[in-house]
Amino acid sequence: VQLVESGGGVVQTGESLRLSCAAAGFRFDYYNIGWFRQAPEKEREGISCITSGSAATYYADSVKGRFTISRDDANDTVYLQMNSLKPEDTAVYYCHTEQVDWTGGEHDYWGQGTQVTVSS
Repeated sequence: VQLVESGGGVVQTGESLRLSCAAAGFRFDYYNIGWFRQAPEKEREGISCITSGSAATYYADSVKGRFTISRDDANDTVYLQMNSLKPEDTAVYYCHTEQVDWTGGEHDYWGQGTQVTVSS
């Protein structure tokens, strides 16, 4: 399983970025994919998730109305469109998936992260 994030950068308050998470090594369309972020000296927090088949999407209150998650199953990629960015959105952003093996064991997979910095 491989997850590779891209699209981070340095922007000013109010600007937008689109993050991508390219997946490989598993049947992508079967699985839910989530976005997490971790700011300096803070715990990693879940901010958005999209279910398999795009049946449902979820957002943390801190990003609801500003961020949009989507997926392209033909290209094994999940996107996070981030609008109206604020300095408090500054963090390393990670994509994540969880899989259960035949024994019932749960496995978490993470990308390497992409840095988003929002200047005021």
